[in-house]
Amino acid sequence: MQNFELTILGCSSATPTSKRNPTAQLLNIAERFFLIDCGEGTQIQLRKFKIKFQRISNIFISHLHGDHYLGLPGLLSSMHLLGRTEDVHLFCPAELQEILEVQYKHSQTYLNFNIIYHPHKYINNDLIFEDEKVEVRSIVLNHRIPCCGFVFYEKPLLANISKEIIAYYKIPFHQILNIKKGGDFTSESGELIPNEKLITKKLIPRKYSYCSDTCYDERIIEYIKHSDLLYHEATFLSNMEERAKETFHSTALQAATIADKSEVKLLMIGHFSARYKDLQPLLEEAQTVFKNTVLAVEGESTVIEYA
Repeated sequence: MQNFELTILGCSSATPTSKRNPTAQLLNIAERFFLIDCGEGTQIQLRKFKIKFQRISNIFISHLHGDHYLGLPGLLSSMHLLGRTEDVHLFCPAELQEILEVQYKHSQTYLNFNIIYHPHKYINNDLIFEDEKVEVRSIVLNHRIPCCGFVFYEKPLLANISKEIIAYYKIPFHQILNIKKGGDFTSESGELIPNEKLITKKLIPRKYSYCSDTCYDERIIEYIKHSDLLYHEATFLSNMEERAKETFHSTALQAATIADKSEVKLLMIGHFSARYKDLQPLLEEAQTVFKNTVLAVEGESTVIEYA
């Protein structure tokens, strides 16, 4: 079975604390490493948690508030200094290209690799990345400046067929792939064996939805529905709902309500305000609505299992 694992690198909101860094996550799907947002200090976190950042080829930046991208210039520079030559694909607001190029221009930095920019179109369900194992689609979030969330889909896997079944029905090698793709099989005696008798249970592809900065907005539900894991910001407790509304952020209670309405399997809340030294109240508040809620904790990894 292939990996589907999320590691939290940063879970703080606008300002870091002595114990929490700004937003950054690493998602490993089938040994494809996706960096999701890149707050200040991300490269330090990658080193701390022993993640080889030269394996990262695709970086997704949700929006241009500093706590989501200020770690990027340093990370790219370190990749360059360590001899990287492989392209980096950057899925980001179009304006980020100008920000990076101005910085490299005035520091006379000439990267050894190309940055391939993929500017956000701010279209719901827009396919922004695809290979043979994974596809990524964007969702438009309701924040103070243009902001995208991302939904990562595992592509359907081929079904398994056991050695015992192959031997029992004397299935020739050239027929196995067709059966794995859903085909039936006709035995030597002419008996038609339906596919469901030949394969083990098909694995349901997994789905991770990332909602970085957003106020409460039910319009995202149709895109994140039935996620195996939903990350949704929860900057404030509900007693600061007005402040959340003013800053286009969410409360823990609102994040849990979105998770409940979206029928997700697991909710992870993060992007915590620096005012909260103890995060347990945010977790408890969310769990009053959606019991299967966990905190984003730096250095912890969550393996998304098959249903």
